[in-house]
Amino acid sequence: MMKSWFRSGAPWIWLNAGAVAVCMIMVVGLLSLIAVRGFAHFWPADVAQVEVIDTDGNRTEILGEVVRSQTIPAAVARDAGYIVPDGIELVTRYLFKQGNRDQTGRDFAWYTEFGMGEFKYPDNVWVIERREWGNFYGYPVSMTRDGEVLNVSDSNFWSAVQDSVSRSVRLHNDIRAIERGEIGRINRGIEQLRLDRRSLDLRNVEGAEREQAEARIAEMNAQLDADYDELRAELDILYASTQRDSLRMRMNDGQELDISLAHIVRVSAPNAMSVPAKLGQYFVRLGEFLTHDPREANTEGGIFPAIFGTVTMVFVMSIIVTPFGIFAAIYLREYAKQGLMTRIIRISVYNLAGVPSIVYGVFGLGFFVYFLGGNIDRLFYEAALPSPTFGTPGLFWASLTLALLTLPIVIVSTEEGLARIPSTIRQGSLALGATKSETLWKVVVPLATPAMMTGMILAIARAAGEVAPLMLVGVVKLAPTLPIDGEFPFIHLERKIMHLGFHIYDVGFQSPNVEAARPLVYATALVLVLLIIALNLTAISIRNHLRERYRSASD
Repeated sequence: MMKSWFRSGAPWIWLNAGAVAVCMIMVVGLLSLIAVRGFAHFWPADVAQVEVIDTDGNRTEILGEVVRSQTIPAAVARDAGYIVPDGIELVTRYLFKQGNRDQTGRDFAWYTEFGMGEFKYPDNVWVIERREWGNFYGYPVSMTRDGEVLNVSDSNFWSAVQDSVSRSVRLHNDIRAIERGEIGRINRGIEQLRLDRRSLDLRNVEGAEREQAEARIAEMNAQLDADYDELRAELDILYASTQRDSLRMRMNDGQELDISLAHIVRVSAPNAMSVPAKLGQYFVRLGEFLTHDPREANTEGGIFPAIFGTVTMVFVMSIIVTPFGIFAAIYLREYAKQGLMTRIIRISVYNLAGVPSIVYGVFGLGFFVYFLGGNIDRLFYEAALPSPTFGTPGLFWASLTLALLTLPIVIVSTEEGLARIPSTIRQGSLALGATKSETLWKVVVPLATPAMMTGMILAIARAAGEVAPLMLVGVVKLAPTLPIDGEFPFIHLERKIMHLGFHIYDVGFQSPNVEAARPLVYATALVLVLLIIALNLTAISIRNHLRERYRSASD
């Protein structure tokens, strides 16, 4: 009975089904863990007030968010300096996010359950999200606005604070728009004029032509200086407007200090908020995470530049790798003589697919950046030297390196697709009078398009998640400008970019504030996974559309 059951193949079917189920459970569990630990960070957590005994035995009152708890052996707690009664084997300790790093020197601190008083959640505790030094936790005292002092007892105090903070955020955005937009344009114009003057020197231009060029440069430089003076005056007014208002807060130890509204992003009172209000703020903070720039060594703010850089790099890589991979596969399958040399080339392509990615990064740095980029600078950007233009890591070299990395995948997938086209279709086309070229490009290649798209799907999935080679050929910790803007040539291939994979590495392993960066690592990882899924689903939908189109045409 058992032998016949094994011979029927049913055990292997159940074994495969079980393996697939386990894999699905692991994938869903991993994504769920990342989602919970990452996106829970944006929920407005309640702020606890509790009296504790520190490692020196002093009784103090702390104010902050309870991040997590942990059970440790009592011996470990005693070694850390905590006071633990005799006879206790296990100790529960709590990690508090206290904020106020500019006053206390640290954001997070552990406290044991012994000597810890009752947890209280006062409604009048405010959480202030700042552009620098992290969050501030405390109690409001008063606000100075336009020289007028409003006390916390005033009926319109909360609404006045929110209006003032909103105004300060708008002014800050206006300042950034001017500095990055108009002033950035002026700086680039001044730099271009400098390069034009240097180009005249390199070409030894003299006489009337030199005088005419110098006059043009001087006129344009004067216009740029005048534009800058106007913008500088406008910025001075905006800066003065942001610095005149301040919020006075009291810490849990009674100390009071003034916080300029120019440094405040958001003011909230989570203990007094209802669930719908918290839900609304949750989505606001999540939206800011996806659309804003990072702050505080990438431990706060958003990841939009990293998302934009990842998508841009994948698109540029796809544009580069698609024609080269497809044409190489067509040549190997349809035109090349099937001999020893062709077999050697195929084996080499297969082996390239297994080369570690960091090797491609070293090759890209040496050949693309230093050799090609250096020669391009010497030929076309001599005036800018010794400052490199293309002879430095950038978007184009990162995309080209990833295109080389994923080229074997596209070649192999395309070749497999061409090999699956039945010979009867080719023979029928030739019998109807079509040439070999017409048969290839009008019959065979369209039918093999879904296989080509499969190669592109695999290439996109691998390229979007690569990190090691990008660290050498174009990805940086923080890129001040995006590689695409409204300025000619619109796509700036020489600029450095941010990348989600490298952002995860930097935040997770290079951050000076590990606890603050931990939830952002999970959130960024989930965004990267969702982005790869979105790119793959787009490619899969295109592949399915082409498959149905050419299937109906062949029928």
